[in-house]
Amino acid sequence: MQEKAKKQNKKNRLKVFAIIISLIILITLLGTVSILRQNGLLTNVFQKENIQKQENITNQENTIEIKEDPIEKYGIFGEYYEKAMRKLETLTLEEKIAQIFVIGNSLNTNYTELEKYQFGGYLFFEDFFKGKTQEQIKIAIQNYQSCSKIPLLIAVDEEGGKVVRVSNNKTLSETPFKSPSQIYNNGGFEAIKQDTINKSNLLNNLGINLNFAPVVDIANSQKDYMYSRALKQNRDKTSIYARTVIDASKGLGVSYTLKHFPGYGNNVDTHIGSSIDKRTYEEIYNNDLEPFRAGIEAGAECIMISHNVVTSIDDKNQASISSKVHELLRKELGFTGIIITDALNMGAIRDENTIENAITKAIIAGNDMIILSVDTKTTDKDGSKITYERVINTVKKSIENGKIGQENIDDAVTRILAWKYYKKI
Repeated sequence: MQEKAKKQNKKNRLKVFAIIISLIILITLLGTVSILRQNGLLTNVFQKENIQKQENITNQENTIEIKEDPIEKYGIFGEYYEKAMRKLETLTLEEKIAQIFVIGNSLNTNYTELEKYQFGGYLFFEDFFKGKTQEQIKIAIQNYQSCSKIPLLIAVDEEGGKVVRVSNNKTLSETPFKSPSQIYNNGGFEAIKQDTINKSNLLNNLGINLNFAPVVDIANSQKDYMYSRALKQNRDKTSIYARTVIDASKGLGVSYTLKHFPGYGNNVDTHIGSSIDKRTYEEIYNNDLEPFRAGIEAGAECIMISHNVVTSIDDKNQASISSKVHELLRKELGFTGIIITDALNMGAIRDENTIENAITKAIIAGNDMIILSVDTKTTDKDGSKITYERVINTVKKSIENGKIGQENIDDAVTRILAWKYYKKI
């Protein structure tokens, strides 16, 4: 018993000793901390640690990529720009150049020759549809698409009234589409909306994905060349018309084109010769531009430029080849979609320019796309033959001699490709 008691006492002494040692160590540490704090040493250590942590957080924040909204950066087709830029890198220079052109075709078109080139689109006139069934047209268009590495824009002018390339064929439509003014007078904007839907359904069913309509020019006099094709209403109603057509067309597979920027006014027919628009800038700005503004706000994808010389904007060049007119559309109206010329071999351009000059000027001015009717009988003003190869080589040479910058081509083709992705064709 005594032996056990001795052992227990020994253990207790050891415990007490351990406690005393621990207390001494603790007191020593507390004293050290107090001394360090008094001298500011411990605070500096903590500050350094906190500064290092803050630097690490800042560095992490800086490495986080802040992505800009592609639509804010690139505009209406912005969501598809990255994909378009990747596609652009795979194209040869000739393929890029070809994308800029919408080629007007006719009964004299050599399609075997045409299909050697990767043009951006085809424009068909009434003779293409005449006498054909719906199935024949669909098969023909499908064949053209299958021969193209990049989906084609298949375009027509189906305005209604005087200009009915498709619905004039009774096998495709019971009656031709009426003019915008007739439709409006009979049923207002609700009838305009339904007419747009009906047009879109017919065109989309055939494989047509682009309509060069509506005419949003303001024409109030029967003497005006554009009178029969216009709504024949004032600025405000024409603006509602533009918005109505664009709104109604969305989601139906067919893009619509506002024309003819910056407003045709009371000018003469540019198919046959020059037209000089002498109206003041204020009149054009406050009146003619409004329908285009409305259409752009509604989501217009394409705008066609007229061949009128608008002296208050640029008294030396036709609108379609004027950088000042294009700047007005891009900067003042904020349009980010496709700018396209009226056909470059119309009289107003052809009478004053060789095809080489016209194409070069059109690209420099800021057009994304150029309409050019070319078939086996197409000639320039001097009688020389215009071929697809000549068209492509014109742009190549202008790039080589520095008249056209490579960036002009790349910017236009990127926008065209983004549009095609946007359209899901």
